[in-house]
Amino acid sequence: MQRIANLLAIQDGKVLLLRKPRRGWYVAPGGKMESGESIYEAAVREFKEETNVSPINPRLKGVYTVVIKEGENVVDEWMLYTFVADGVEGKPYKENREGTLDWHPLDELHILPMAEGDRDNLLFASSKEGIQYGTFIYTKEFELLDQQFQTSE
Repeated sequence: MQRIANLLAIQDGKVLLLRKPRRGWYVAPGGKMESGESIYEAAVREFKEETNVSPINPRLKGVYTVVIKEGENVVDEWMLYTFVADGVEGKPYKENREGTLDWHPLDELHILPMAEGDRDNLLFASSKEGIQYGTFIYTKEFELLDQQFQTSE
C-alpha cells in the first residue's frame, strides 16, 4: 500500500497550491513516503522539494484511506496524511517538474478544479479544529463514489 504525505501552507489568507498539468487540478504539495520515514518527515521533505520553501509549524490535520475501484473491484489503495503549516520561510518556485505553484485566496478552495475528496480534505485542514480521519472511494477516473469522515479535537 502506497503512503503519501502532503502539506497545505496558509499565509496571509492564502494557500500555496500546485497545479498538476495532466488534469489541471490543484493539490497541496506532497508525495510518496520513503522507507523508514515518518509521516511528518515525508510531508516536510516533499513540501520542500516541490516548493523550495520551509513550512512553519507543520502539524497533522488528516489521515485518509483512498480506495480506487473498477466496478466492485478494488484496483488500488493508499494512505494519505495531510499536514497544515502557518506559512513558509523563503520564496517558492513558480514552476517545478510536478507543475506550477501559486498562492490562492482561501475561498478559492471551494471552486478551484481538484479531486472532490481533496477539496473536502483541504477545506477541513484550512478551517477546522482537530484531526479528520476518513475514507475516499473513487473510480479509476477519480470520480468520487463515496466518502466517510470522523473527527477528533
